[in-house]
Amino acid sequence: MVAVVLMDAATDFFPDDPLVGILTPTRLALVVGLIALVVPVPGRRRARLRDFRTRLDLPVVLLLLAAAATTYAGGHPTAPLRGLLTVVVCYYLVVGLRRTQPASWRAIGVLAVAGLAAASTTAFSQVTNEIPTGFCRTGLLTDVACDAGGDGVLIRATGTFSNPNLLAAFLVLLLPFVLLAAVSVDDRTARTAIVVLVLVGYGALLTTFSRAGYVAGAAGLLVLGGAYWLAPRLAERAQRRLFAVLGVLSLLLASGVIWAVSRAGNSLGVRGQAWAAALEIGAHHPLGVGLGRSGAVISATAPGDRVFVHAHNLWLNWLVEAGPLGLLAVALVALIALATAARAARTKSVVGTVGLASLTGFFLMSMLDHPANLDRIDVLFWCVLAVIMADAPVGRRPGGAPAPGPARIEPFGRGPRPVGAGVGSHRAPAPVTCGPDGAL
Repeated sequence: MVAVVLMDAATDFFPDDPLVGILTPTRLALVVGLIALVVPVPGRRRARLRDFRTRLDLPVVLLLLAAAATTYAGGHPTAPLRGLLTVVVCYYLVVGLRRTQPASWRAIGVLAVAGLAAASTTAFSQVTNEIPTGFCRTGLLTDVACDAGGDGVLIRATGTFSNPNLLAAFLVLLLPFVLLAAVSVDDRTARTAIVVLVLVGYGALLTTFSRAGYVAGAAGLLVLGGAYWLAPRLAERAQRRLFAVLGVLSLLLASGVIWAVSRAGNSLGVRGQAWAAALEIGAHHPLGVGLGRSGAVISATAPGDRVFVHAHNLWLNWLVEAGPLGLLAVALVALIALATAARAARTKSVVGTVGLASLTGFFLMSMLDHPANLDRIDVLFWCVLAVIMADAPVGRRPGGAPAPGPARIEPFGRGPRPVGAGVGSHRAPAPVTCGPDGAL
């Protein structure tokens, strides 16, 4: 069921209309997946309540409380709240799967390859066959009308999405996870094929001509490269604290820049207008204006007749829609997830490394855009969080044994080195043999 949900995020093959009532195909798949996890099956350990505990439990509860408060206090439609509950259920389903089937990281790598291939090849097809997407830019990455003509007009690929920036966000999130597939195979030919698909994926990222996507993709590559030489050198606790402080200061600096730009007129064009309106709305609506309503409210607040879909910033969008409590919850999600992935990456864990690369790029892109406003990107984002957090320690469990996890990255092309424990010191009951590795 997780495979079905993730492939829908890549291709959108599920119909959007509910099957009955509020039960959509995606929600049906999630319900079936949860039932399969908790129902006893011979030869497989069923999931227990402790298998779903993560470090993000408190921020998730805060986020749901903020979302429920703004929805019911404002008398807004409950459909966006149900959408949030859907991605949260998906998060805990993937966590439960990783905890009860430790070898499932191999299947996640295969799914990343499949999703990457579907979106990337569609993007290349649009460019090579000059299929109109409605989005064009010049060689200087300047927006231009597609009917302007001339040799300098470039088609921006959208792949399996409606917008090139959404495709870029999808690739930024998914590309690092293809490394899981690379370390799960021993055959050199198979690894070569996966590397080729990775190159195709980064090529598809180039065809989006997304400036934020380029920066985010480059940041992800830098994180993957840093796992080879930087992380092992941060052996001293003081060094790790220094880099943690630098990371927090960088986030605060970026927030300060956004605040300053929002007060400096139209220095960043429509984004500056959206940020200024978002801060003004957040100051006057302590419970937020309601989930899914940021675009309409910002459009009414910002000067001019520009129509906005969101706040062009993940955190400001939550401030507008769910108030300071929603902003706090999402900020905690980001900080805890990044810290957890960074700690795992320091030990050269594959999951920690690819997770840190994925989140770093996505959060950088979310400073200037809000791709998670689309349900399919939101589902993938929460699945990435789940894969990272499932291997993190959540207290001690007497009598528990470390769950086996993926290999660790070895520098200078020496290949992965298998280990007997997952990321960190997460303790779970010893797994029972359960058929083929990674079966979903």
